[in-house]
Amino acid sequence: MPTARSATSPSAPADRIELMNTFVRIVEAGSLSGAATQLHTTQPTVSRRLQALEKQLGIRLLRRSTHALKLTEDGERCFARARELIADWQAFEADMRGDGEPEGTLRVMVPHAFGQALLVKPLADYVRQYPRVSVDWLLNDKQPDFIADGVDCAIRVGEVDDPGVVAIRLAEVPRIVAAAPSVLPRGKRPPRHASELASLPWLALRTYYRNELTLTRVRDGEQCRIPMQPRISTDSLYALRSAATLGLGACVGSTWVLREDIDAGRLVQLVPEWQASPLPCYLIYPYARLHSPKLKRFVEAIRQGWQGAR
Repeated sequence: MPTARSATSPSAPADRIELMNTFVRIVEAGSLSGAATQLHTTQPTVSRRLQALEKQLGIRLLRRSTHALKLTEDGERCFARARELIADWQAFEADMRGDGEPEGTLRVMVPHAFGQALLVKPLADYVRQYPRVSVDWLLNDKQPDFIADGVDCAIRVGEVDDPGVVAIRLAEVPRIVAAAPSVLPRGKRPPRHASELASLPWLALRTYYRNELTLTRVRDGEQCRIPMQPRISTDSLYALRSAATLGLGACVGSTWVLREDIDAGRLVQLVPEWQASPLPCYLIYPYARLHSPKLKRFVEAIRQGWQGAR
């Protein structure tokens, strides 16, 4: 008679998924005890599963000391692939069940300004609609590394040239020129042509412009290049706005960020017929054979909520 398979039998595919899931939980929790708590089991059970996975794969995944766990080089590769396989398996199960109910943790990397203001409303709507999902909302302006950063998707401002990702264009972000009233020379008329801006003190958003800026007149497409020596350069849109409202110089920023200060009189829009090139905004995620319901629904929520958020 055939004997029952043990919980660590290499011939049991479902058990392999369990072992990989345990390994992923250990890495994410940072300890065997933390993974045991998340999985509602005991630390010895978690330790046995880790040993079983290492034995099946024939590699060492973790270096363990009294105070810390550290991934080996093989462990880093295994962790990245295990997360993908588990996500694919969960998506497959959801599709087979036919419900596709989003659940689990979704990790999203978002630029600081967008993540603190513009996209919080669509995020809130998404979390309310899918109560079985929790979101790690990671604010970072860098280009995401999906494996190293462990994120499911990201919002990216600027063109995307990575052939390994799906890039969904959400919108174009208009950019305008603004400055505090104190920056303008007293008793003189405001600048009318973009070339007149060169004499003003400037602030630079170094992610998109540093020592020069090209503006385009909307009605006829005329372009004007403005050289500058910025008094302050920053990679933060909010720091740029704060410096501008304090009268330290003129700046170019996203219309949605500067509009409130312009309406309140803290800033003045300069040469309103001229604009910097709008920035495309994308939602990006890596190619995969299957995507989890939580990611699919998040993409839908952001696409639907973007226009309302602006």
